[in-house]
Amino acid sequence: MIDLNEWSPDPYILVLTGLGILIALVAWLPLALKRLPLSLPIICIALGAALFLAPQVSDQPLPFTYPEFTERFTEFVVIIALMGAGLKLDRVFSWRRWGVTWRLLALTMPLSIVAITLIGVWGLSLSLPVALLLGASLAPTDPVLAADVQVGPPKTGQEDKVRFGLTSEAGLNDGLAFPFVNLAIALSLAATTKEPWLGTWILHNVLWEIGAGIVGGWLVGRLFGWLTFRIPADTRLSQTGDGLIAIAATFVSYGLTEMIECYGFLAVFITALTLRQAHREHDFHREMHDVTEQVERLAMMILLVLFGGALVSGLLAPLRAIDVVAALVILLIIRPFAGLIGLLGFKASWREKLTLAFFGIRGVGSFYYLAYGLNHMPVEGGERLWAIVGLVVLLSVLIHGLTVTPIMRLLDRSQGRDPDSEGLPPPGLQGPAS
Repeated sequence: MIDLNEWSPDPYILVLTGLGILIALVAWLPLALKRLPLSLPIICIALGAALFLAPQVSDQPLPFTYPEFTERFTEFVVIIALMGAGLKLDRVFSWRRWGVTWRLLALTMPLSIVAITLIGVWGLSLSLPVALLLGASLAPTDPVLAADVQVGPPKTGQEDKVRFGLTSEAGLNDGLAFPFVNLAIALSLAATTKEPWLGTWILHNVLWEIGAGIVGGWLVGRLFGWLTFRIPADTRLSQTGDGLIAIAATFVSYGLTEMIECYGFLAVFITALTLRQAHREHDFHREMHDVTEQVERLAMMILLVLFGGALVSGLLAPLRAIDVVAALVILLIIRPFAGLIGLLGFKASWREKLTLAFFGIRGVGSFYYLAYGLNHMPVEGGERLWAIVGLVVLLSVLIHGLTVTPIMRLLDRSQGRDPDSEGLPPPGLQGPAS
């Protein structure tokens, strides 16, 4: 018999058991929450909060206590999500067919960065470099937490204007926000060293890192596309039936492009798009996507459990009243208005434009950029920045998580689609795939 008074399980066994439960939830919760106004991230954060409130758990997973781990783990989650997002997209790449993406990238994101930076300087009394870091961290939408508003798996045709726009935006703006993070770092260091920074920032951080990231990602995608689909049938990678090839492509693309100092986030998404186009109708794309999605969901759940633990460990303690107001303004005013400005003249219904503008979900990408910035520039009051970003992500998870199911179901019904249909969507939802 077990003496409950002396019972003290091995921590390793507890972790193993908890990980098993977490994996089971990864597989089951998306199905259970399909028609409910709840999202998987909400459940994960609640589980994390409950776990770290337990008296037996004394650790506090605060991001500023473990800065290197925070940067690297969030980096890992984002690159896996970027590969998954790129593999989902059925739509052939072109300037015209991707028009909604360019609007959200060229207009909505820069407007959001400028507006958040101004709030940081004038409303939150932050220095310009720190305010710019905050703006660059909170402007990009998130490829990790936005699964409920993204397109479906490859070849399912679930690709209307809203889903395609939000998926492609999340895939590209996580890389294109990096120049603004580097600008914040350059301004911060220049204030100390008084050395010129503008030329280096333009030539290296903008032109080289974006250009080389695109070319490098394309080359890796072409290589993996050839190895997967084009070489003789007995040796091509698609014959393995193992979707882990997508994870390999993710790591190779990110690693090689980071070695030459360019934007690995951008490279991974370009690699995914290029690999997707290598043989667009091959069923192996579904295998690669499914494995990537499983790894992404598991990593996301672990991260959000830790986020829930950070929330109950005092992550939001440094917040001031003005910080709470700023967080609400960023989510409910800046993103929707910047989104609507970017969509002026875009051929879509008002429901589609409002949905595109509203679902500017913030999440793991914001955590990564803030961690990266704080690890590369001198900042006083980093705990307050973490509190602000943590609050924005928490509010985004709650507001968008509670509204995504009813809003997307309403949008589908307004366009003559049955949101409960288990089969392929009607032609109107398939998008211009060819």
